[in-house]
Amino acid sequence: MVLSSLAMSGASASGAARGSVDVLYAGSLMDIMSQKVGPAFHRATGYTIAGIANGSSALVTEIKGGTEVADVFISASPAVNLDLEGARNGNWVTSYRLIGQSPLVLAYNPSSSFAHALRTRPWYDVVGRAGFLLGRTDPATDPKGVLAVSALRGAARRYHRPGLLALVRSTSTIYSETALVGELEAGQLDAGFFYAVEASAAHLHTVALVGTHLAASYTVALVNHAPHPRAARAFVAFLFGPTGRRILSSSGIVPVFTRASTSS
Repeated sequence: MVLSSLAMSGASASGAARGSVDVLYAGSLMDIMSQKVGPAFHRATGYTIAGIANGSSALVTEIKGGTEVADVFISASPAVNLDLEGARNGNWVTSYRLIGQSPLVLAYNPSSSFAHALRTRPWYDVVGRAGFLLGRTDPATDPKGVLAVSALRGAARRYHRPGLLALVRSTSTIYSETALVGELEAGQLDAGFFYAVEASAAHLHTVALVGTHLAASYTVALVNHAPHPRAARAFVAFLFGPTGRRILSSSGIVPVFTRASTSS
């Protein structure tokens, strides 16, 4: 879990709102939230963001368990919202809206001995080689980990690479979503699965996952019983406004704004 302080220094515009909004969001959005969305939202409204970044499924557990307080929940998969809807799940979320999508890519360390092969060969011919260290997140806590497993299994089947299934079974290079970038940059990994939005923010070298069409689908939901409902509504309105749309689009997220969706 990462606590991301998005409060801005300096005075806000005269007459602007004061206070904060608690936003729990997918760890892949940590840089864009702290460096772009948070400051812009503060300038526009006067509110500051108290942000918690983690795997989307892990955040669901924290909301339901009461270990984290949320006004707004941003996930990387529509499906995880279902675990917050309905009486048996505590009625934490009534509906959600799709914000946009960002494709799954393979980011690599340019100093890796496998870097040239990744640039010149299909990814599925390289990641299964002896000694290759491939990082991913835990599918039990993060939708990106689920997509990584899907990419490996799909390539194993489609391109007749059964050795890739051993990477699915291995848990030795599973990291939290917020730690994976650091492990790659430190040279502890040759490559890892990332969304384009986070790879772009961290200036990582990437190759496309040829043969797949996997992507994060980011959603936003107002959390029921939120302590700061007015600030929460202001934040969602900001995301759907022209400045929010522009930030998302310029950061590697293809906006796909929709009306509210529910499980009922």
